[in-house]
Amino acid sequence: TFWHYTLLNRLYDKGLVSDGFMLEFLQSHTAVVYQPSFDKPYYRGINPYALGFAMFCDIKRICQHPTQEDKYWFPDMAGKDWLTTVKFAMQNFKDESFIQQFLSPKIMRDFRMFSVLDDHKKDALHISAIHDDSGFRQLRQALSQQYNLSMNEPNIQVWSVNLRGDRSISLRHVREKSRPLADSSSAVLRHLHFLWKFDVHLECWEDNRLVETHSFTQQGISIKKH
Repeated sequence: TFWHYTLLNRLYDKGLVSDGFMLEFLQSHTAVVYQPSFDKPYYRGINPYALGFAMFCDIKRICQHPTQEDKYWFPDMAGKDWLTTVKFAMQNFKDESFIQQFLSPKIMRDFRMFSVLDDHKKDALHISAIHDDSGFRQLRQALSQQYNLSMNEPNIQVWSVNLRGDRSISLRHVREKSRPLADSSSAVLRHLHFLWKFDVHLECWEDNRLVETHSFTQQGISIKKH
């Protein structure tokens, strides 16, 4: 999106595309990078196209016209060649690390970002960070984790195999932020039992405590709370 916008504007400045062409492009571009506010009924989170476009434009701005705030947060980038910096960012960072490295306070303010803590042990939601000096790093960390694929998949490992006994296999799931397994976990255990041919046990742990055990045997599936 950033390069599409940059290159077409360069062509327009050179007189190689018409006004009508640019108006049609800008209409399409605006729809792609539109970011609805959180209180809109059709809000579904941050538009990745809007965020990515804004961040790359911001990198170019920091390189060309840095503020004192930019020089404080990005001393190695402020005033440098923007094309080299953008190329480095595109080639060396994935989504989550790109956000951690390049998300600026200006972008957080422009998007009016804030972080909501949903603690199941408490009755109310808590606004844990907003776009101010004390919340910038926390917002950056929280947003980057949403794009970290490993954080969106359950942490399940093979824990043990009873080779000298009933040949059962035990898995261990470490819960993250009290999130339970999806409803599809029963089908996954059934398929693993089909492949393994012996009993399958899945232990769910949280805060170093065994919470529940899912078992799939010849008699079917069972869940035991601890």
